[in-house]
Amino acid sequence: MKRNEPAAAPQTLQEAVLYFSDPDRALDFMVAIKWPGGVVCPKCGEGRPSFLKTRRIFKCRACKKQFSAKVGTIFEDSPIALEKWLPCVWLIANAKNGISSYEVARALGVTQKTAWFMLHRIRLAMQTPTFGKFGGSVEVDETYIGGKSRNMHHAKRERVIYGGRTGERHQSIGKTAIQGLLQRHSGGHSTVRAAVVPDVRKHRLQDNIRANVREGANVYTDSLRSYDDLDVSYIHGVIDHGERYVDGQIHTNGLENFWSLLKRALKGTYVAVEPFHLFRYLDEEVFRFNNRKDNDGGRFESVMSSTIGKRVTYRALTGADLPETC
Repeated sequence: MKRNEPAAAPQTLQEAVLYFSDPDRALDFMVAIKWPGGVVCPKCGEGRPSFLKTRRIFKCRACKKQFSAKVGTIFEDSPIALEKWLPCVWLIANAKNGISSYEVARALGVTQKTAWFMLHRIRLAMQTPTFGKFGGSVEVDETYIGGKSRNMHHAKRERVIYGGRTGERHQSIGKTAIQGLLQRHSGGHSTVRAAVVPDVRKHRLQDNIRANVREGANVYTDSLRSYDDLDVSYIHGVIDHGERYVDGQIHTNGLENFWSLLKRALKGTYVAVEPFHLFRYLDEEVFRFNNRKDNDGGRFESVMSSTIGKRVTYRALTGADLPETC
């Protein structure tokens, strides 16, 4: 199997497009990511398969199975060539405000539907694994994603529910709640975790905190009543935003910054996101935030290393596999 001479890894989008425009180079890169110790048959585990140049796939010498470098990754069963997949990964990994499926479709020469499916597959690889619990100083906050009340029909706008804050009214009808946790680190390199939650009731939010934060840590929240009694397990600092936003180390400004980045992407780039898919866009923003100190090439390689062992079908993305409800 003839291969081109190795070239320096790309560091910019232009370099990435040129680098991966060579099919051999794109294949070599994918093979190195998936099989760093050499190509292995996914069926029998035998190494040193033959390479079928005309079809650009491998054939096991032992069990005769034919397979591609996409097998066992988010790219599996996709007719889109790696020469388009890899620049697409680069785009979404490094676009600070996200990138729309329409823009990807124009850039790569595919349909919008195909680009939408590609982006959601990549978002699956961008899911940040959770290793251990947060400690030290942790900010906890919640936000709502959805349409603005002034754009709602007047009948819906008048339906106001009361939240946990004293005297504060929440127009959260038709919106989706998200809870975030941010661990502060020296040098400003904080780490965030965020998840869509069905509601902001006390047991829901506090169970999530206990699952992600070690006992005895400093936990800083706003004055939402759902956070009452956290001082039983944590050193709980409360900031009342009706009075001030910062009281020494007690604030949630780190998470407020993350919320602003998330909403800028959702409102400015993606415009209308269904609640069913919101967690995928949340995974995307969490990844970029947690890897913001890395360079473009580093973020790209981080996503590529997470493409293995993950797969999502179009039916699963569109909810076609969900059971019908009465």
